[in-house]
Amino acid sequence: MPSFENLRVDESGSIATISLHRPHRLNALSRDLLGEIVDVAAWLHDRNDLRVVIVRGSNGNFSAGFDLDDFVADAPSTSPRESADLGRRATEALARVPQITIAAVDGHCIGGGLVLVSACDLRYASETARFRIPEVDLGIPLAWGGIPRLVREIGPALTKELVLTCRLFDALEAMSIGFLNGVVQAEDLTNHVEAVAQSLASKPLYALRTTKNQVEAVMDEIASTAHSTTDADVLAYALRDPESREVSKRYLAERRNT
Repeated sequence: MPSFENLRVDESGSIATISLHRPHRLNALSRDLLGEIVDVAAWLHDRNDLRVVIVRGSNGNFSAGFDLDDFVADAPSTSPRESADLGRRATEALARVPQITIAAVDGHCIGGGLVLVSACDLRYASETARFRIPEVDLGIPLAWGGIPRLVREIGPALTKELVLTCRLFDALEAMSIGFLNGVVQAEDLTNHVEAVAQSLASKPLYALRTTKNQVEAVMDEIASTAHSTTDADVLAYALRDPESREVSKRYLAERRNT
């Protein structure tokens, strides 16, 4: 197994659990963390003994989303476009692992964190989970393939509303619009997801993977993420656009003062 600083990986039989682990930043998605998701996905491709992967956050939150502070900082060894494309690469890598992936969402699930959840095959949340897509308020477009993934999960009208208004929505609403498979009490989330994982892991491997591939093929026809490589260009531009930068600064200042 590769070594990780921002992920925790645990194995139990044919089930692996991947935890986003930047608790001091509410598991915000930095360049390093996204790069580690790409690496762990590559490792999973070589693990035919693993049938199910649980993806979760640590310390009571899934993820506070795109770490804007990290992305606007200079990275001498990485071009702005390469940095902007990391989220798409991580999301695609997670979506394409051969195992069945189950998202376990608690606490905050914001922006890019929600996009990562959308890349998982099954999604469960605690009743206290809260979702929001704040990118437009931050002066940047929703990137990382988030738009086609949301369109095919909840439809174009709801995608436009949630992305443009940037409003908060809870787990019950997320389930009612088809984004989640289920909502349970916070104290039951871990046991519930592990029980689903155990049930799936007991099923024939060929049938599991074939079903996943069949559904993904249909979804790609409905709203393919193949053109999401251009997301990096629009995101890189927004991170350097003067108006977008000013909006981002105001938004972050207001959030720090609340």
